[in-house]
Amino acid sequence: MAPLEFGDAAARRVERAYATPDVVAQRAQVMELLGPQQGERVLDIGSGPGYLVASVADAVGPSGAVHGLDPSAPMNTLARTRTAGRPWVHIDEGDAVALPYPDGTFDAAVSTQVYEYVADMPRALAELRRVLRPGGRALVLDTDWDSLVWHTRDRELHQQVIAAWEEHLVHPRLPRTLAGLLRRAGFEVTGQRVVVLFNPQLHAQTFSASMMELVAEFVTGRQGLTAEDAQAWLADLRARADEGDYLFSLNRYVFLATAV
Repeated sequence: MAPLEFGDAAARRVERAYATPDVVAQRAQVMELLGPQQGERVLDIGSGPGYLVASVADAVGPSGAVHGLDPSAPMNTLARTRTAGRPWVHIDEGDAVALPYPDGTFDAAVSTQVYEYVADMPRALAELRRVLRPGGRALVLDTDWDSLVWHTRDRELHQQVIAAWEEHLVHPRLPRTLAGLLRRAGFEVTGQRVVVLFNPQLHAQTFSASMMELVAEFVTGRQGLTAEDAQAWLADLRARADEGDYLFSLNRYVFLATAV
């Protein structure tokens, strides 16, 4: 695994991607399924730039408490700025395998696009179970990267690029085993859903427009791919848009669980 590095510029790029209508709609579905209530204590594991933390904080109100946890200092800076003025929000530095909270602290916890990067999933989910009260709710969302559909002419180059992109992941197909992992960690799985990110056109406010730039930057120098290869891949995608046959689709899977 070669993890993505989130310096200030990368954190800002992710923040822009999370502001696209595609991810805003995803976040709305997560909020509906998680259902945070007034006065609840909620944890967001891998809170990134803090969009979801802010939404949860508004739902639980000042009688509740929300903790966002992320290992990236630049992400945490963005999250603190986004949630300023909500004293019941706390942005903490840490990671999923060693949650810095006492047993049974939270009524609910959410983690979106995090566990596919975590090597020790049994430990991470044991920690998730530990910090939830009995009967507490968990929502986990991750991607199966085999679901990625991106229309390109040069299929061989595209396959090389996506193989190199998967180097930043520990579990590129985590949703296939996540229900079993949750059950073994002490959860009852109460629901499973799919969230589809679908872009039949390419423009600046699509999720795939942000993602393609991130992919091209990451894969350069990996698996024999040069900067010229990455630019050729980008040019292929843009040409599809110019010719009116652009298409991008990606499945993200949501698991709802209750601590038993």
